[in-house]
Amino acid sequence: MKRDSRLNITVKTFFGFEETLKQELQEFGYSDIEVRNRAVSFKGDWHDVYFLNVHVRTGISVLVELKSFQINNEKDLYRECAKIDWTRYFGVDDTFAIKGAVFSDLFRHSQYPFLVVKDAIVDTFRKRSKLRPSVEIRSPKVLFDLYINNKDVVLSINTSGAPLFQRGYRQSVGPAPLNEVVAAGLIKMTGWDGKTPLYDPFCGSGTILAEAAMISVNLPPAVERTSYAFMNLRNYDQDDYQEIMAKVDRRINKLPIEIGGSDISPEMIAKTRRNLRHFSFGRHVNLNECSFEEVKKPAEKGIIITNPPYGERIGDHIESMYEGIGDWLKQEMDGWECWILSSNIDALKSVGLHATEKHKVFNGSLECSFRKFELYKGSLK
Repeated sequence: MKRDSRLNITVKTFFGFEETLKQELQEFGYSDIEVRNRAVSFKGDWHDVYFLNVHVRTGISVLVELKSFQINNEKDLYRECAKIDWTRYFGVDDTFAIKGAVFSDLFRHSQYPFLVVKDAIVDTFRKRSKLRPSVEIRSPKVLFDLYINNKDVVLSINTSGAPLFQRGYRQSVGPAPLNEVVAAGLIKMTGWDGKTPLYDPFCGSGTILAEAAMISVNLPPAVERTSYAFMNLRNYDQDDYQEIMAKVDRRINKLPIEIGGSDISPEMIAKTRRNLRHFSFGRHVNLNECSFEEVKKPAEKGIIITNPPYGERIGDHIESMYEGIGDWLKQEMDGWECWILSSNIDALKSVGLHATEKHKVFNGSLECSFRKFELYKGSLK
């Protein structure tokens, strides 16, 4: 396959992590990156598409633009879509689906444009072979992305298929699990370099610990994933993909730095152990079944990244718990840096420490604040 270095590539992410994603791509060596709403875009080739699907930690999906244009009505949408040779990208025996977002007054129902694009695809195949591919919403072989903003339309191939936060290692989760991409994004947002001790005193099912461990050993997040939508495209270059995978070192069996966590729930600790067992180095993550107050400083300096309860299930005691977190940090964790994610702003204020950084992010549908607290040695006791 001849590489086209002028593909318009868009990597989607969650709100608040756009700059973090841009920085991650810059670390990979990419440049001229444009930051958009919940996404970044740049020019690249199909090798970049394969590489990013495997290696990007803070992205949800990798899109390759097929066509962008303007419309005044639904007939314009159909006409422009009918100009695309869809048979160039997949076969009549492959299932497909169209997903995305529509923000336009041109359509009475936001789902209707997806039907228009579907009809254009089906009609293209029928004209060529009198046969048509089938639509499969849940697990299509080929996935297209439709984005309409007023009169502007962008059609893309979603080369990832299933979202990239489906890493494959998390078999057991708790009642409110942290999304893997969000966890990786939080870690990257702190600037942690993988060389400083890291601890999570509310580790839950261990997502922050797993993502941190992979970062510390430079293991790609999707190393165990075996299926992407790009594998079902006609232009899929298996040799190129296998060359990327051949460069991944899977023989890592230890961590370069101490990573640990704890949780008061024995069930959560059991789930964390189960999830970390997926990695050859997982047994080196130190786990303790205890409350945060019982945790002793594992090193003179380090970083805490944690996602404590927000109060939905604890109720009125949540602010006193956050006050206890602040007391514990002052008494035990001096010399460390602490980052806390929470949707409960009043509870965060109860920590009783000045936040030197604040970032607005979302954990699922909950608007959260991700705050940095610096604990200077000897100044807080």
